[in-house]
Amino acid sequence: QVQLQESGPGLVLPSQTLSLTCTVAGGSITTYPYHWSWIRQPPGKAMEWIGYIGDSGNSHYNPSLKSRTAISRETSRNRFFLQLNSVTPEDTATYYCARMDLLPNRKYDYWGQGTQVTVSS
Repeated sequence: QVQLQESGPGLVLPSQTLSLTCTVAGGSITTYPYHWSWIRQPPGKAMEWIGYIGDSGNSHYNPSLKSRTAISRETSRNRFFLQLNSVTPEDTATYYCARMDLLPNRKYDYWGQGTQVTVSS
């Protein structure tokens, strides 16, 4: 059983950097064939994919967020990170980390419980 747990500050000031950590247990983030993703859901809106880091360490981002986003990992501690720069109140959302199993049909099979982040002064 794979478990993912998000952590990070619940309140971020506008123009600052949002930093979150996803700690993974029960499965290595370097094992093929998985992508380790960040996804968010603003209040009253649909879920939005932010990006992923793959088992080989490659990353890929939503074009609409790419200029402000960085996803990295720490393999020794089996966790990965999200940095979102220059945040605005529109970045207020519940942020989730999730694992996508690429085989056979690219489905998210494990999710964290989500962490609420509010951007406000």
